[in-house]
Amino acid sequence: MNPSEAITEYIDKLGDWRGRMLERLRKVILDAAPELVEEWKWNTPIWSHNGNVMAAGAFRDHVKLNFFKGRSLEDPDGLFNAGLDAKATRAIDISAGDIVNESALKKLIRAAVALNSTAPGASAGQRPKGGSKVKTGPKVKSGPKATRKAKNG
Repeated sequence: MNPSEAITEYIDKLGDWRGRMLERLRKVILDAAPELVEEWKWNTPIWSHNGNVMAAGAFRDHVKLNFFKGRSLEDPDGLFNAGLDAKATRAIDISAGDIVNESALKKLIRAAVALNSTAPGASAGQRPKGGSKVKTGPKVKSGPKATRKAKNG
């Protein structure tokens, strides 16, 4: 079984909102950066380009999208909401009923791919030369969150 088939099987086996969310995230990821390669590592879907870019996983009460070098990325839209104290990674946790800001997520994905493209031997946690973060767009004091609760009714 190739990695893409393993990811499809992983998503299909979930059979609930988490599977639907992972399928939607997979489409957003590949639409944002078609150069990403799907891989299956550590029993987890991984997307890579010159190294690991992001991983996705389903947990009991949320879906996690983890950016391996997230600390080195600007996040003007406030998407990162988990792992904020980690040395290298940052993550987005999505719960049932949350609505993903897909436009902002695509910008973040493209910035993560660009980081791996400009710093191909950099290990996770290292910043590009000069120590600056990769920018995803104009910095704003407070932007929409990565997710918001769907309105009932």
